Amino acid sequence: MGVSNENNPTMIKPTNGQEMGYRKFGVETRNNRRALGVINQNFVGANQYPRVINKRGLSEANGISNKDPPIPVHRPITRKFAAQIASSQQQHYHEETKKPKLAAENFSVWEDVPIIDVEEYEAAKDQPVPMSLEQTETTLSHDNNTQMEIEMEDIFEETAINIDSDDTKNPLAVVDYVEDLYAYYSKMEVCSRISPDYMAQQFDVNERMRSILIDWLVEVHHKFDLREETLFLTVNLIDRFLEKKSVVRKKLQLVGLVATLLACKYEEVSLPVVDDLVFISDKAYTRKEVLEMEKLILNTLQFNMSVPTPYVFMKRFLKAAQSDRKLDLLSFFLIELCLVEYEMLKFPPSFIAAASIYTAQCTLYGVKQWSKTCELHSKYSEDQLLGCSRLIVGFHQKAATGKLTGVHRKYNASKFGYAAKCEPANFLLERTQ
Repeated sequence: MGVSNENNPTMIKPTNGQEMGYRKFGVETRNNRRALGVINQNFVGANQYPRVINKRGLSEANGISNKDPPIPVHRPITRKFAAQIASSQQQHYHEETKKPKLAAENFSVWEDVPIIDVEEYEAAKDQPVPMSLEQTETTLSHDNNTQMEIEMEDIFEETAINIDSDDTKNPLAVVDYVEDLYAYYSKMEVCSRISPDYMAQQFDVNERMRSILIDWLVEVHHKFDLREETLFLTVNLIDRFLEKKSVVRKKLQLVGLVATLLACKYEEVSLPVVDDLVFISDKAYTRKEVLEMEKLILNTLQFNMSVPTPYVFMKRFLKAAQSDRKLDLLSFFLIELCLVEYEMLKFPPSFIAAASIYTAQCTLYGVKQWSKTCELHSKYSEDQLLGCSRLIVGFHQKAATGKLTGVHRKYNASKFGYAAKCEPANFLLERTQ
């Protein structure tokens, strides 16, 4: 087999003219035309073989360098060959325009990217993943799911709302210091607490007589169309006075009438006159007796009329509960039932107010409604209110029966939305069984 000398540079002996004519195109000529034809054929078809691309050349070709790469020409340029090159370049240009172009600025050359053999990479994909790596991937996936669950819980977690945001321009809402005001009320209710067993020092009056008196005063309050806070202050004055003074049975109604008169002077714009109070007592007392009892009560209480009653807390807690008229009326119906019962003196006024609203919510909706906002402003949780709420449900059950039905008759009218007709929240009692 003969060995070709085409690739042997020592066999090429160009003339001076030929060397000057073709070396400027990067091609050396030979005397053998057949070998030159083979070489030209190899160079012209060189695009079908893989090439080694220099990184520097690649960077320059993508616009990183302004220097144009040299154009290799492997054969003398004749008119026919130039026409072929121009035709092929034009055809290549039309093909390139049909392909989506990548912006030059989005193309980057990674200097440190390792070159991976395709066959080795495909073979490596089929190999099993080590146990440690599988465990790591599983752990990461579990951690991501756990983190997503925690984030979803945070999203749906109930938050307290600002109940005073809509009253910033209302001067009567005193938004600037309303929190300080109720902090003072909470402090004062502790100082002005009434002893829950003060009846032990009364020799002629008992708990039943007190309940009858307050039930009657509820009807008097309703007939005179007095303000709601007047009733709560009336009951407070009666209990505070009986805590410090012993009263005979026949003077107990007089104490109730005078307490109503004092509460009207403190809360009402227009108040009933003394003769009206004497009249509703069926003239059991004289005008002089009313005025003397008024002085006795004021001196005993040292003229201290400003005390936090359940009413002031009711207004704040109902606002926190975002209540409507139906919830308002039912809440006041339940708390007025509490005013009649002597045993409810063991609870602070704010606690009774919160428990009444919570019980009213359970009565209307049948489910838990004590929100984070209610808990924030009342300082009481649902668990703390359950015991008192069950007592209120018991009062609600027997409100229409027995002898003390004044509160039920009052709230069984259209003016109060027939709140007394609501069915008690009996399911609160079933939780104890």
